[in-house]
Amino acid sequence: MKKWVIFIVSLVVIFILFSLFLPKTLIAPHQNLNKTKMKDKILAVIAFRDFRDEEYFVPKEILENAGYEVETASTKKGIALGINGGEAEAKLLPSEVKVDDYQAIVFVGGTGMAKELENKNFWELAQIFVQRNKLVAAICISPAVLAKAGVLKNKKATVWTSSLDKSAVQVLENNGAVYEDKAVVQDGKIITANGPAAAQEFGEKIVEALNK
Repeated sequence: MKKWVIFIVSLVVIFILFSLFLPKTLIAPHQNLNKTKMKDKILAVIAFRDFRDEEYFVPKEILENAGYEVETASTKKGIALGINGGEAEAKLLPSEVKVDDYQAIVFVGGTGMAKELENKNFWELAQIFVQRNKLVAAICISPAVLAKAGVLKNKKATVWTSSLDKSAVQVLENNGAVYEDKAVVQDGKIITANGPAAAQEFGEKIVEALNK
């Protein structure tokens, strides 16, 4: 009889101990796993019509492969169209962006962005990201947006140009930037690139800067 009593008491003790330690061994790791699934976010800014496909999709893929989540903002919500027919879902307007949710902002070029050089909402985004000491990147014509926003003063930068059109270079220089004729230029937390051929290097440079 005593053996049965001892056996039952032992089972009760084991059950109590198991109940006490179960949350720590099973639930807590599960909670930690959920935390590790949270990805740092990057904001891409594009023209709603005629953004340059390679300058959006190539860096986006590089960033996602590196573990970042890319969200897209534009002047309208919905399906934005690239010059070459690519589609990107713009989920945010500039006014809806919560800057502290993002590690970096990337301005994409294209003929559509050339029409947005005076977009003060884009200027404000660039200014706030710089003020918060976050990474700011721009490719093709979009470094001209940064220049007009006043964030390239005394900064080395590059931009799209051709033998027939040097206007974007003039925009940079007129707004205090130090133009460099290179594919990709980094000066502190500002990265610029001169066009679609530089999209791969541009994306890799962004990841490298984020991981420092």
